[in-house]
Amino acid sequence: MAGKKLSAAPDSAAVKAYGITAGASLVGIASAEAFQAAPQGFHPVDVLPGCRSVIVLAVPFPKEALTDASLEYIDVRNETNARVNGIAKAVAKQIKASGCQVKALNGMGGKWVDGRQIGHISLKHAAELAGLGVITRNYLLTNAQYGNLLWFSAVLTDLALTPDEKATGFDCGDCSLCVDGCPSSALDVPGNFGRKKCDGHCFRMEERKWKIRCFQCRAICPNRFGKKNVQEDFG
Repeated sequence: MAGKKLSAAPDSAAVKAYGITAGASLVGIASAEAFQAAPQGFHPVDVLPGCRSVIVLAVPFPKEALTDASLEYIDVRNETNARVNGIAKAVAKQIKASGCQVKALNGMGGKWVDGRQIGHISLKHAAELAGLGVITRNYLLTNAQYGNLLWFSAVLTDLALTPDEKATGFDCGDCSLCVDGCPSSALDVPGNFGRKKCDGHCFRMEERKWKIRCFQCRAICPNRFGKKNVQEDFG
């Protein structure tokens, strides 16, 4: 019996087209070699041996989650995560049809370390390496068009793709609104996000359901909606 015919291996342009067609607003590519600073166990090759490229997919996080008090922030987050995960699976399926190794990463997936879940790789840093924006003072990735309202998933592959250049243009300067406004002091040390402090303050179990009670770092940023969009004032 003849084996299943494989499609031609896609190039970077084709892979990006897969992502956009599947519903991504942004698609960036980073070389696995660019992850030298990743902690042991969290490098792309630790997740997919032989990984050569990381395809980062992004969709905008609805700004209504910040402006409409009737919406549950965590529900919007979960819906956005499900959407971008579906996109990653669709892209991975198309790449796999060419015979390449792939692994789609859940935007909220990972492994438990010291009682908390950590992503298989840092999607935020992967997005920065893939040219989708810059990690700013609030430890969120900021994009010129979408601000800090982006949610990510990724596809790892052994396919060698042309990586994108890193983005530039965002500098917090003397702004410290996020630092001053953080109720858990998680942003006090530049470049060293206090995740345990943040998690301990933000997440609460109420009526048998996890809720996020704080997203001040996202909402207070002057660039929350991006430089190309109209800024709104929360008062």
